[in-house]
Amino acid sequence: YQRRVHGCIMGREEEGIHELAMRSASLCDIDMRKPLYQSVVLTGGSTTFPGFPERMQKELTAVLPGSVGVKVIAPPERKYSVWMGAAILASLSTFQSQWITAAEYEEAGAQIIHRRCDTLVAPMGA
Repeated sequence: YQRRVHGCIMGREEEGIHELAMRSASLCDIDMRKPLYQSVVLTGGSTTFPGFPERMQKELTAVLPGSVGVKVIAPPERKYSVWMGAAILASLSTFQSQWITAAEYEEAGAQIIHRRCDTLVAPMGA
């Protein structure tokens, strides 16, 4: 945890999580960045490490202008948020056409995932 937040993993310099969040926000329209920083929602089991939300708040606040007003939200159910979101998405009738069957996977292997997902995601700037 400490190494990932600081960005050093076994002698390699990597971006810290707050830096990854900032890079992601920088890819968005400039008018959307402040609202994004004002509602950073943590999800996933790794965010349940003791002190993680406070540390994320501290790191983002330290590198962004004070006028941004960083707010990190750590819902108590965040350990399962990703799974719950995926379950909801998979249950939507509009998403069923994107399901990959076991037969399709057996026939094409992991490449079926890339082929199917590439058709769902529009290139940036498109």
